Amino acid sequence: MSRHPSVKWAQRSDKIYLTVDLPDAKDVKYKLEPEGKFTFSAAKDGVGYEISFELYDEINVEESKVKIGVRNIFYLIKKSEKKWWNRLLRQEGKPPVFLKVDWDKWVDEDEENEDARMAFDDMDFSKLDMGEDDLDVVEPKDEEEEVEAEEEETKKEKEPSAEDVQEVKA
Repeated sequence: MSRHPSVKWAQRSDKIYLTVDLPDAKDVKYKLEPEGKFTFSAAKDGVGYEISFELYDEINVEESKVKIGVRNIFYLIKKSEKKWWNRLLRQEGKPPVFLKVDWDKWVDEDEENEDARMAFDDMDFSKLDMGEDDLDVVEPKDEEEEVEAEEEETKKEKEPSAEDVQEVKA
């Protein structure tokens, strides 16, 4: 009897991300059919694993891709039509226990086309104001400015204040 590996999924309007979590999988076999039939089988430590289900709608097999990694098998499945699916599987009801949403890749339908969506991969965090202005800390930019700042501070300490000068005159 075969087991079912853990499967995570997410979607965009034009594609499905499907990740089969099965580290060190051997003899990986998979098949995608245009009408949406998906089959997968592999072995790990002498134990067989397989999955077979029908996707919600038709797919483009020629433009779909697979990457077999050490820890998982990643599928990028292109949809035949650019539209959001109500669910991953054609059958209604509760999905199988081994099938979970991939929240790391998930994007809501209304967020897919937002230009202002944050992309942390290419963000330069050094330019963000992280509340440093709230502190009364003055940081010189280089060593030369630091020396000049120290000299000015020393001069201020040595110079008598206006109050001190008035006291001496009195």
